[in-house]
Amino acid sequence: MPETGRRGPRIEIMGGLVLAWVAGMGLCTAPPAEASAVRFEFEQTEMAIPFKLVLYAADAATANGAAETVFCRIRQLNAILSDYDPESELRRLCDSSGEGKAVPVSEDLWRVLVQARAMAERSEGAFDPTIGPVIRVWRLARAFQKMPPQELLDRTRALVDYRLVRLVPGERAVELTRRGMRLDLGGIAKGYAVQEALAVLRSRGIERAMVQGGGDLGLGAPPPDRPGWTVGVAPQEPKGPPRFFVCLARTFVASSGDMWQFVVLDGKRYSHIVDPRTGLGLTDHSQVTVIGPDGMVADALATAASVLGPEKGLKLVDETPGMAAYFVRTVDGKPQTSQSARWKQIPVVEKDGGAAPAPGRGVPAPGRRDAAEPPLTTK
Repeated sequence: MPETGRRGPRIEIMGGLVLAWVAGMGLCTAPPAEASAVRFEFEQTEMAIPFKLVLYAADAATANGAAETVFCRIRQLNAILSDYDPESELRRLCDSSGEGKAVPVSEDLWRVLVQARAMAERSEGAFDPTIGPVIRVWRLARAFQKMPPQELLDRTRALVDYRLVRLVPGERAVELTRRGMRLDLGGIAKGYAVQEALAVLRSRGIERAMVQGGGDLGLGAPPPDRPGWTVGVAPQEPKGPPRFFVCLARTFVASSGDMWQFVVLDGKRYSHIVDPRTGLGLTDHSQVTVIGPDGMVADALATAASVLGPEKGLKLVDETPGMAAYFVRTVDGKPQTSQSARWKQIPVVEKDGGAAPAPGRGVPAPGRRDAAEPPLTTK
């Protein structure tokens, strides 16, 4: 995807890898700005988290129209992919479980389920979209601050097996073959939503943009005064600064871990991320950041890597074209870091390599700041 305006150093995807080319300038330092591009920011609560848009447009009317279309698209996806909404397409599919028939589904639900099934197979069940029954048990455990009975976990785990999902490509239809199955796409849906939001902006002629939904980030072409977006990675504490910053453009970032979402039951800390193979919340204190050319894949990979742990998780990332990952795991109170083979190609930069332009006068819709976890730091 070509850049517009005058060219400075550029960062783009080539062959699925995030690479940087620097011509006599430091990474994320400021080349000459485009006079006609104005920065606009919007934030609105969708999918129960704040979605933030940063985009560059010629005027407020263009920016506001684009933002409205993006938020409309995210609401549309929530009506399809939500496991909370009893009227969502996903929940209606779950209601058909065990009836012995494949149900035609929308293109969006099909795309997500195909990718979810593929990641489940590749991760040998560490990522599993049929985790829904167990997730419901853990939601109650967090609400009542009480450890789930083992008998209940065993009973719900019997419904968790991605191989019980039958996909019928010729009909774009899906069958859940065991009664009581419930899908949960929490480990992949937001990555897809961010990816689709960025596509909406591109369709409206807006290339320089960033879309942020919780721990998922979609980056378009860089701001006019920079070769990339500065992204903070892996803070050590919920309110602490990032460990370091990277400079990225035209790629996706997904972050997964237990820093912001966990519960302490019987003196033991359990993550909101549940291992489908055991039915238990993870007890490792970890944070995984995945960067790559597909938002949906990055989101699912971050979840799978969290469950698999550093060795197997990073191996899975290395086997996925174009993906790179950084893993932080706390052992005996001390952080241990590891990274995938492609991570060394990610350009690390100083926090403020170039001054950001002043925001334009966008018209953000009101929303609650009730995110389960704060978004990744960006500039």
